Amino acid sequence: MTVESVNPGAPAATALREPPLAGGGVPFLGHGWRLARDPLAFMSRLRDHGEVVRLKLGPKTVYAVTTPALTGTVALSPDYIIAGPLWESLEDLLGKEGVATANGPLHRRQRRTIQPAFRLDAIPAYGPVMAEEAHALVERWRSGEVLDVTMESFRVAVRVAARCLMRGSYMDARADRICVDLASLFSGMYQRMVVPLGPLYKVPLPANREFNRALADLHVLVDEIVADRRASGQKPNDLLTALLEAKDDNGEPIGEQEIHDQVIAILTPGSETVGATVMSLLLVLTEYPELGDKIRDEVKTVVGDRPVAFEDVRKLTYTANVVTETLRLHPAVWILTRRAVADTELGGYRIPKGADLIYSPYAIQRDGRSYERNDEFDPDRWLPGRAKDVPRYAMSPFSVGNRKCPSDHFSMAELTLITAAVASAYRFEHAPGSDARPRIGITLRPRRLMLRALPR
Repeated sequence: MTVESVNPGAPAATALREPPLAGGGVPFLGHGWRLARDPLAFMSRLRDHGEVVRLKLGPKTVYAVTTPALTGTVALSPDYIIAGPLWESLEDLLGKEGVATANGPLHRRQRRTIQPAFRLDAIPAYGPVMAEEAHALVERWRSGEVLDVTMESFRVAVRVAARCLMRGSYMDARADRICVDLASLFSGMYQRMVVPLGPLYKVPLPANREFNRALADLHVLVDEIVADRRASGQKPNDLLTALLEAKDDNGEPIGEQEIHDQVIAILTPGSETVGATVMSLLLVLTEYPELGDKIRDEVKTVVGDRPVAFEDVRKLTYTANVVTETLRLHPAVWILTRRAVADTELGGYRIPKGADLIYSPYAIQRDGRSYERNDEFDPDRWLPGRAKDVPRYAMSPFSVGNRKCPSDHFSMAELTLITAAVASAYRFEHAPGSDARPRIGITLRPRRLMLRALPR
């Protein structure tokens, strides 16, 4: 199916239907209440009511897209841009001039600036840092103490991103502050997206004060990072140098706000999604110990007795398949929104100009109409002979089109290397206080994971 701009005067326009309204709405809040209370189950059931379904979020009408084909269409069509409730809730954090939220010519120029840092031939240069941080986890966990997996996972994600893309020892002291700030921000942003109470979020309640504190501190951190790099006079071949030397379309240096927003866009979405995925990987290794046994055996076969290194990643096919299956069942980016910039047709339904659309990779990737034994964790479904049976766009953990995550290969290499290092060194078990239930925010991750790492 395709999306075509609709001429309201054309005869075909009269044949377009209005999408059905989902049930379960409540006065004033609409479906926002259900999205706040049990969003994963709610989004997963919407396909039963149609390929496109209307939702009410407060006074707003939002169109939920429920099939792989149509989500692919939305992601690839120029009739839809990055906007809507998700991105509006993120603007206080990410700004309007970073690659995550920009559209049109600004977005294309920004992609050209950052893309060289993530080319396939550039990624091996980051390998030593990835390996060093992965093995630092292994060494730090030898104490036998109970692990607070939330802090450990986000710490390694922030450190890899910072050390690879914004090189400098000044990041070490700030990594923990960034992790604490992100934990507060991403929880509060989801609430603001699904329950748009506007001015009530300005009331100085404890949750609002914590959100504002974390937001202010993160912006201060970014300004410190940029100032420290400039003061050092150093120009390493990294993404921060590329930003500081970037030019706009008139050949002038890009503005301070754009630099600020770009650094936020480098640190925040990547660290949050990778950290959440590391948490989910450790949960999977805890709940399915046989996976760790197979990863250990693969690492032993490929590597021998030396520590696993970045150069081994491409040979660790089973480990990579465990990562991929984790991304399928536990996608960090579980909900996305877009906005129509023209009257369009989608699946035979009329989508008016200005309408917001919402879709859930979590629901798409767990749908039994796309996957056999859809709720079963099966890394072998990604073997070449079986992966071809997965419908197109039913598995897009890094999105598609011009909004595809530029760091997809970087992140897969990082996640595969971390998984190989920790699974070949440890088995895991839950410790008292561990809560594996999903924590719903802008990203998806286990609520509170407390583990013991048991040496192999």
